[in-house]
Amino acid sequence: MDLKKKDVAELLSVSIHTIDQLIAEGALPTYTLSGEKRFNRQEIEEWMLKMLQEHKVNLPFGEASGDASPWQQYGLYRAIHKGDVICELEGASKEEIIHNVMYQTADQLGLDAEAVSDLLLERENLMPTALGDGIAVPHTRELLLGGLFDAVVIVFLKKPIDWGALDNQPVHTLFFLFACDDKRHLNLLAKIAHYVSSGEAKRTLQDKPSREVLLEDIKRWETNIKRSCAVL
Repeated sequence: MDLKKKDVAELLSVSIHTIDQLIAEGALPTYTLSGEKRFNRQEIEEWMLKMLQEHKVNLPFGEASGDASPWQQYGLYRAIHKGDVICELEGASKEEIIHNVMYQTADQLGLDAEAVSDLLLERENLMPTALGDGIAVPHTRELLLGGLFDAVVIVFLKKPIDWGALDNQPVHTLFFLFACDDKRHLNLLAKIAHYVSSGEAKRTLQDKPSREVLLEDIKRWETNIKRSCAVL
């Protein structure tokens, strides 16, 4: 899928000036078609995930301020509310955990558990989705949800396991991400990374809170983000 600079700016919720800076620095994967800079959506996602894993970029959260900002429109709170929070999930391997999660949640999301498990594992084989600090964001390379909703399933593992993280820390918390379009997918991926980067959120996740407690924490966090965006 070919994207123009305007498309990538909207996907990442940043200004075109920021995209131009990233291109000039050689930081953003791009190619030239008919004399114009173009981008591949999957390459942009992999670049973004790699930068987050290596802590090389602090995405300009809320840079595209205003009522139309995707940061404000597409709430992590709503995605988790549509999804689920699973505590003390058992599993001795990445494969077992992914299958266990999908067989618990696929029906409510209208997905085929076996097919989605295969897609999630295919994505992990291409590039592990661990962000570091015990957090991973399993997702597929394909958009699977129909309609106008996104879903995030948060899983607290009974026993942390190796997820191929660059910091070599075992993963204890997983954010399974399912979105209905490219823009919402990338924005939710960045939003999850932004949330889990704070010390307060890390402590909250370590405590394996209930669905109600976690949703309230996410809602409070997003409210604060919206307030900060409003003054940009």
